This record gives sequence, C-alpha cells and structure tokens, in this order.
Amino acid sequence: MRAESAFWVAEPGRGEIRPASLREPEAGEVLVRTTRSAISRGTETLVFRGGVPVDRHDAMRAPFQEGDFPGPVKYGYLSVGVVEQGPPELLGRTVFCLHPHQTAYVVPGAAVMAVPDGVPPDRAVLAGTVETAVNALWDAAPLVGDRVAVVGAGMVGSCVARLLAGIPGVRVTLVDTDPSRAATAQALGVAFAAPADAPGDCDLVLHASATAAGLQTSLDLLGHEGEVIDLSWYGDAPVELRLGGAFHSRRLAIRSSQVGAVAPARRARRSPADRLALALDLLQDPAFDVLLTGSSPFHELPDVMAALASGTLPALCHVITYDEGN
Repeated sequence: MRAESAFWVAEPGRGEIRPASLREPEAGEVLVRTTRSAISRGTETLVFRGGVPVDRHDAMRAPFQEGDFPGPVKYGYLSVGVVEQGPPELLGRTVFCLHPHQTAYVVPGAAVMAVPDGVPPDRAVLAGTVETAVNALWDAAPLVGDRVAVVGAGMVGSCVARLLAGIPGVRVTLVDTDPSRAATAQALGVAFAAPADAPGDCDLVLHASATAAGLQTSLDLLGHEGEVIDLSWYGDAPVELRLGGAFHSRRLAIRSSQVGAVAPARRARRSPADRLALALDLLQDPAFDVLLTGSSPFHELPDVMAALASGTLPALCHVITYDEGN
C-alpha cells in the first residue's frame, strides 16, 4: 500500500487532510498522480456546510465519494493528473477524472478521459463544469436569434454564457448582483447587466445563482411563453417565488437541468463519456481562463474551503495544486 493524502469534510464546517492508502492497480485500472483539482464552489461549499438534505444523500453522492453526508465525507469531482501506471495508450497522459481531492488514486481506466493537447492542466479542471453547461444547453435547446439571459455569473453560469455566445444571432446577457462580473462577461464575449437593468422579453433564461431572488429574476425576464432552465442546487434552503403576477398570464415555465444523466434530447445518441469528451474539446477555447481566479497548495485546502464557504475568499474557480512538498 502506498501512503497518500485526501481532503475530507470531517464534520459540517470543518475539513481536514487525512491519510489515504493506495493499492496497486489491477488489469484495466490506472494510477493517477494528481497535479490539479478544482473546487466546485456552489456544490462543494454546500456539502462543506452540511446542507445536503437527508432525502438527497444517495442522489448527491459523487462517483468516488467515501463516507456519507453530512460527514465525515470525501467529496469532489474536478481532478486532473498524470497516469503513472496503466495501459500504454494512457501511460504518461494528462487525464481528467470525477474524483475527490487526493494526491493520487486508482480508478478504472474507463473513469478517466485524456485531456487534449491544446488544453492546459489548469483549464482542464473546468471539464466537469463545462460538461454541466453542455447538458444544460441540450436541455434548453436555444435557437438561432434567441434573446437569452444567464442569471448567476458563477462557474456554471459563466460556462453556459460562453457556449451560448457561439450560437449565431443569439443575444446573451450575463446577469449578476456583483458588478465586478462585468469584466468576466466581457472576457466571455457576452453582455452584462445587474438584475434591475437586464433586458426582458427573453425567449429563454438559464438560472445558475442558487438563490430564490435569482430564480425570481429569471422568471421576471421572460417574454410570453418563455422558459427558465434551472441549473441551481439549493440543498436544504427553502425557495419562495411570486407566482401571482405574470406567471400564468404569460404561460411561463420552469424546468430543471441536472448533469447526473444525459439530457433527454440526446440520451439515445450520446453517452456521459461522449459529453465529457465534448466538454474537454470545448476547453481548447482560452476564453475560459477568465474563470481561473486563484490557486492554493493542497495542504491549505481545509482553510481554503472554509474561506470559500464563508465568503471571505471570493472566487469563481479556485484551483488546488499538488506540487512536490504540498
């Protein structure tokens, strides 16, 4: 057994680095030495705070999670590393895996995806987030020339906005309460607006702020018979909406999107592996680098997670590095 280290949520609000024993890989498996991982801020800070509802404990399990909610639990799913042992076609390759924060790990070869040569490791950690955005657009099915708002300029919302910007004739507005996200929107090639100033009469709104206020704004921005695609995960927080106004008279709709399964519109012809491969290919676009807003060494992860959860560390995508000695 090899001695490695992993990040655990020991209890709600407290993380720690724990030893991890690593066995030798068997046939069909790979040993991955982690070089980068990223914190999926919305979901991981919710897990860190102990906000996963009891009836969602099974549904919210990550692919290689250990332990159970609310803790102790090893959770995470944005990991990039180099294959140290495995089949010749993967040996020495940089790969992405939906694995928690850990210095090295052994997983089935099918659980990793080779990162294209045009995608640097730091940007590759966004693969899981871009995959979520791809699934959201498969659910939303935007049309050429649509007026679209994306409410919530976090990791997911920003990735959605960038993909929408590539559809001809689509007018995309990224909406957020934080005025500093205007620079993010500019780098992504889309317009920016505060909620009060966002253009209405939208054909489609994709919501990713994980707040009731953001979801209400999304409804308010819709035109007649428009639809909100809700990507947010609220955990155990209640969500209240005003549905007594235009909701019925305009025949508005709210529909959820979740990355746990391929969107119905593509499920018969695309596998999760196809979706992830597409996300990694899309990450050859350097515009996504604007989402990489900071980095910290692995041993600081307990403090970093606490700072992200409390809001004292502002970030879009915070990268964790695994250089020698960390």
